[in-house]
Amino acid sequence: MSLYQPEPVEISTRMRPGEWTEESLELLVASYRERIMEMGASASDVATEIDRSDDGSVRVAVSWAKPANQGDEDSVAGGQVL
Repeated sequence: MSLYQPEPVEISTRMRPGEWTEESLELLVASYRERIMEMGASASDVATEIDRSDDGSVRVAVSWAKPANQGDEDSVAGGQVL
């Protein structure tokens, strides 16, 4: 049995107007990207989506579409040990 899960990984949040600044948003996105790369994603595999609403709120989603396992431990994405 494998512990590897090929499902996508996503870290996301919504912030209301006044809860964020451009600087804090940049830091938040960087921390989410770092957390996903610690899980084994390469920088090029991490997608960032920022949706700004007309009311001043923002939704941030950082994700990694993990590739399917090729059947052996050496092919597991991110070099994870099974």
